[in-house]
Amino acid sequence: MCGRYASSASPDELAEEYEVDDIVGELPGADYNVAPTVEVPAILERKAKDSRDVCRRLTPLVWGLVPSWAKTRGTGAKMINARFETVAEKPAFKRACAVRRCLLPADGYYEWYEPEGSSGSKPRKQPFFIHRADGGRLAMAGLYEIWRDPDKDKDDDSAWLRTCTVITTRATDAVGHIHDRMPMVVTPDRWDAWLDPGQTDPGAARDLLVVTEPAMLEAYAVSALVSNVKNNGPQLLEPLAEDPARDEETLF
Repeated sequence: MCGRYASSASPDELAEEYEVDDIVGELPGADYNVAPTVEVPAILERKAKDSRDVCRRLTPLVWGLVPSWAKTRGTGAKMINARFETVAEKPAFKRACAVRRCLLPADGYYEWYEPEGSSGSKPRKQPFFIHRADGGRLAMAGLYEIWRDPDKDKDDDSAWLRTCTVITTRATDAVGHIHDRMPMVVTPDRWDAWLDPGQTDPGAARDLLVVTEPAMLEAYAVSALVSNVKNNGPQLLEPLAEDPARDEETLF
């Protein structure tokens, strides 16, 4: 799964890179320890109600998808990821895959590896930061939904919750030894097609996604401080002086 990532780019940087038309809402600041249920920057396209023109927006979404038919918002914490293999068919994601797709920019993401020889009731797990080797951002494939609190009036802005999920797939050899799942990404040449609200075939949309080539990724061990969501800051991305996985034959 993808359960934690880093997103440090400013709104202006994201707006330029993804060629957005409008920034909607108050975007979160740099976050080096993005955790489920917090707001994250997302790029999506919507049709204007009056002109029906398509507008590309940079806007905050809460990580953890709440389907429009959910009775409570509590389901979101359980739906931070959508499996690529079933995203076009599973009821919780099928509609969003058809009409509500987004990009979730990330510096990289974290996964935890349990070294061989760990012992005790709580085995020691080593966090790794996985990112593009060229230093570029990952455009993670996401879905979003709009949910209304049934206990509030629809004219109340607080009644509406906009949430998202990250689509994941089986990890490549480059990171599969750390965790068996990884985020799907959308390459720049497919951003337009992925975001296009006129593309309503979930199967065709899913075919736009790609698995990051192993040579494009790097993974290195980072401090266990990242394991606590209260810790934040660029120091979480600093590689450990001694890589605990270096001598593991199953790694690298």
